[in-house]
Amino acid sequence: MAQNAFVVHWLQQIMMYRDNHMPDIPTLSIPLATDENGVMRIRNTRVTLDVIVARYQQGDTPEAIHEGFPSVSLSDVYAVIAYYLANREDVDAYLRQRDIEAERIRQEVETNSSPETTARTEHFRKLAAQKRREAAH
Repeated sequence: MAQNAFVVHWLQQIMMYRDNHMPDIPTLSIPLATDENGVMRIRNTRVTLDVIVARYQQGDTPEAIHEGFPSVSLSDVYAVIAYYLANREDVDAYLRQRDIEAERIRQEVETNSSPETTARTEHFRKLAAQKRREAAH
């Protein structure tokens, strides 16, 4: 993905410049914090790591992500993407675990729901899938 190459190149250039011209500059701080439920969020916001990574994987630029989530500074978006690229295996494992937990909770809710609630949920799930298909075209 050209976007990955750009971000990696950008980080390499910054690090090379820093090492050669500014040896006393502090390293980049990753603005992530884990909340009481184990969810990784961008520090001082409600925005999750999941959302930033998903938007990046969908091809959004850091600027577009920032526009969609103005509470996350552009520099924090770049820092989170850099963290993801440097720790892809660990972040992907975290995201898979979040998906598994979300599915478990969904099944638990559906098991305890009335037939009417289940039918309504299925109806909205189909509508959401239809909107995603329409947006993809």
